[in-house]
Amino acid sequence: MQAVSVRDDIVTQCEAITTGEPDLIANLANISALIFDQFENINWAGFYLTRGERELVLGPFQGKVACVRIPFGQGVCGVAADSQTLQHVHDVHDFSGHIACDAASNSEVVAPIIVDGKTVGVLDIDSPSVGRFSADDAEMFARIAAICATFNWDQI
Repeated sequence: MQAVSVRDDIVTQCEAITTGEPDLIANLANISALIFDQFENINWAGFYLTRGERELVLGPFQGKVACVRIPFGQGVCGVAADSQTLQHVHDVHDFSGHIACDAASNSEVVAPIIVDGKTVGVLDIDSPSVGRFSADDAEMFARIAAICATFNWDQI
């Protein structure tokens, strides 16, 4: 019998706490709380939701007060939203155009949430440690973003 990894367990928990719950905001709030509680050495976990054609607006999160609006293409979140690609940033200070919502953040992973070819939001995870996130961590966050893509995004 193969042991379940911590990452697989977090993904399984995300599925379990959202199965059967139709409310988008409730699901995103619980996922951000789960990640913040279960994943070590992070200082922010949450979502930015697409508003209009090219802007992200702060959604459910855990951590310090955050930037409220981020244009597509700007900062790690905006680049992930615009390019629809996972952003795994070893050191945010090396990322051209990084937006420092919290000066304590030093590494970041942002996974876009894509529904019907459109970015509807992003999952953003920050750490105060440079190089905190492994490739396996980034892949786990991408899997969680894929779960989020199955929710009813017509609610926002």
